[in-house]
Amino acid sequence: EVERMYTDFYGLSFNPFDKQMIKEKDAFESEDFREMTARLEYLKEIRGIGVFTASPGMGKTFALRCFAKGLNPNLYQCAYLCLSTVSVQEFYRQLCEALGLESGFGKSQMFKSIQERLYYLYKEKKQPFICILDEAQYLNSNILRDLKMLMNQKYDSVNCFSLILCGEPYLNHILEKQVNEALRQRIVVHYNFHGLTDQEVSDYIRQKIRNAGGSSDIIDTAAISSVHSYSQGNPRLIDNVMTDAMTLGSQMDKKVIDAEVMLAAINNQALS
Repeated sequence: EVERMYTDFYGLSFNPFDKQMIKEKDAFESEDFREMTARLEYLKEIRGIGVFTASPGMGKTFALRCFAKGLNPNLYQCAYLCLSTVSVQEFYRQLCEALGLESGFGKSQMFKSIQERLYYLYKEKKQPFICILDEAQYLNSNILRDLKMLMNQKYDSVNCFSLILCGEPYLNHILEKQVNEALRQRIVVHYNFHGLTDQEVSDYIRQKIRNAGGSSDIIDTAAISSVHSYSQGNPRLIDNVMTDAMTLGSQMDKKVIDAEVMLAAINNQALS
């Protein structure tokens, strides 16, 4: 009900800052988004390991979603696993299921089946596997060790699948440990998100408002610059504070969201 009130008030067909409403085709192409996408495209061709890190809310999972959606299913098989804290056995089970394999066996049998299937997809089917592991900072060291072993194919002469490790910046510290040296040497692309720049924050807000059929004049420049200093370029924080600002702005009967409305929204966020 509240949402209807502010969307009508600002002439929007939906809340542009609701992540459930965002379509891949309307993605805001920030520098981070472009850099990650370019590296994913490269990784898709050469296979091997890619590592992408960002603080929560920076948009890496959305960039992954856009990449996965754009893959040709005749040329690649792709699986997305979000693995918070799982045992090695459970990891193998999930990977077997993603590859369409029986998963009721012991670890060594599953490992063998997975390796064979990965090689078959690459060599015979010409549909190399792309495995995306999100929240990879929670993977235990045994899983990381086994990932390196899965990469060993035909006496280490060929990379037959792509492994994408995504996580919070802490993932970089884990990979720097001596015990993960062999895995780290296989990383072919690495990217850390920087967040939206001042200009991108402004473009991001205005593009989202236009996507929902609104006029970008419903927010003024002073309000936008306070969003930047509050959010530090984090898209999730921008979305949250903008939703609040539209709610408060409509209640205050302000046709233009100004610095006063934005300050109230920022204070509101600090309390929630």
